[in-house]
Amino acid sequence: MKLSPSAETASEPKARFFNRTTPPHILTLVLIAGIGALNMNILLPSLPSISSYYDADYALVQLAVSGYLAMTAVLQLLTGPLSDRLGRRPVLLISFTLFIIATLLAATAETIETFLAARMAQAVIVTGIALSRAIVRDMVPMEQAASMIGYVTMGMTLVPMVGPTVGGLLEESFGWQSTFYFTAIAAVVVLFVVYFDLKETNQNRTTSMAAQFRSYPELLKSRRFWGFTFTAMFASGSFFAFIGGAPYVARTYMNLSPSTLGLYFMCIGLGYMIGNFITGRFSGRLGIYKIMLNGNYVAGFGVAIAALYFMAGYSHPVGFFAPLFFVGVGNGLTMPSANAGMVSVRPHLAGSAAGLGGAIQIGGGAALSALAGIILTPTSGPLPLLYLMLACCGCGAIASIYTQNIAKQIELAEQNG
Repeated sequence: MKLSPSAETASEPKARFFNRTTPPHILTLVLIAGIGALNMNILLPSLPSISSYYDADYALVQLAVSGYLAMTAVLQLLTGPLSDRLGRRPVLLISFTLFIIATLLAATAETIETFLAARMAQAVIVTGIALSRAIVRDMVPMEQAASMIGYVTMGMTLVPMVGPTVGGLLEESFGWQSTFYFTAIAAVVVLFVVYFDLKETNQNRTTSMAAQFRSYPELLKSRRFWGFTFTAMFASGSFFAFIGGAPYVARTYMNLSPSTLGLYFMCIGLGYMIGNFITGRFSGRLGIYKIMLNGNYVAGFGVAIAALYFMAGYSHPVGFFAPLFFVGVGNGLTMPSANAGMVSVRPHLAGSAAGLGGAIQIGGGAALSALAGIILTPTSGPLPLLYLMLACCGCGAIASIYTQNIAKQIELAEQNG
């Protein structure tokens, strides 16, 4: 069977670090995606302090999470077509430069409005997360893409796993602004790596941006694209709801310091890394559909344990954070498979699929993150947040089953005709 043009690039020479005549090194892809994850997570322990610094309501400051996610969703609609038209490399170089400027503006903002505007501008770094997947798909076919995305995400997970801990320690030592200076320095380092290591992987560029936007209906007519996208949206939605509500839960109900909260965040990050390792190791053998579905079951199991703990009348932080380790494992199983499937439905539109699918995925996550901030009150306790996360896991499982059934129908139709 003849491979698609994007899959044929799998025969390229072995990657060599800082050598643009070979494919990008996997560490480069980890760093490209990792900066976006760091930027999202390092701020979380500081949200209550930022609220106090600007004398602003927590619901307003929480826009630094939900509003940021919404902006990344909008930008991903442009990221895919831009990279399909102009190439992955120039889009990444420009995005990282703009991100560094926005990060420095956020660190020096004098009002909450200026801070939030700079925070929204930081969302341009979403190109790293979206295009790391498209670059993988440029190089290898779908089953290999799920495995490689799993390994990339496993390495990337080290960043958000320690990000909240680093953010909490930096805030307690130097103030919350130091987290932005740290992120800006890290982005400068990654920009250097991208410039010297990342060659252009998109060898099938489209002729115009308009042509790329006209390709969206082709994606939207694909039931498998919707299935993969909704699976990813609900899987990530449980995590986005968590990061939207966990800082409030930790400060209001558990009286945790920023650094202690950062340490507890490592539970879900460690689980995510393990889940991605399992995906990278076994996706080729078990298939993305089976791994994707089981990931939702594992995540739901973890949330259910935490909910039962609080329903029984207990309230220790370990009872809240430790079971959510399984949410990390579940997402590590589901997300690489769903994302690989999303960009493989139409291989010639991998960038557009990554952008459009990512926009829907993160847009849904933004809504769930904002909802988490709304349903939590000083008297509600953490159960409303856990119920929301459990609902996301259930919807993700339904979307996974739907996608698997559609794939079976397509396979039977091809066999019969």
